[in-house]
Amino acid sequence: MNPRLLVILTPLFALLAAGCNTMSESPPAAPVVAIQTSPVTPAGFKLPEGSGCSGDIARWQAIQDNDRATGHVTDSVYTQIKGEIAQASSACQAGKDAEARALVRASRARHGYPG
Repeated sequence: MNPRLLVILTPLFALLAAGCNTMSESPPAAPVVAIQTSPVTPAGFKLPEGSGCSGDIARWQAIQDNDRATGHVTDSVYTQIKGEIAQASSACQAGKDAEARALVRASRARHGYPG
């Protein structure tokens, strides 16, 4: 190897290697709020009754609350679904039954729930 090239490349490699070893402080992690979970649905769990969009919304909310309590859905997904439920609930309260029920069906499908 050419000695001049070696003289040029050696400091360059040293700088590159030093860059890999620099320590930067990472921001402190956000506190995690733990909820107590059990992997099993409680024995007395029963889906709410009701018809129309209000019944569909109540059942979808109950399923999500149960799935969160059993650890089957992450907090971020739960928050997303709660937003979708709120949108469906607004449509239902405005008398838009078909729209509200379609929003519930779309939310269920988007998150991999049957029916």
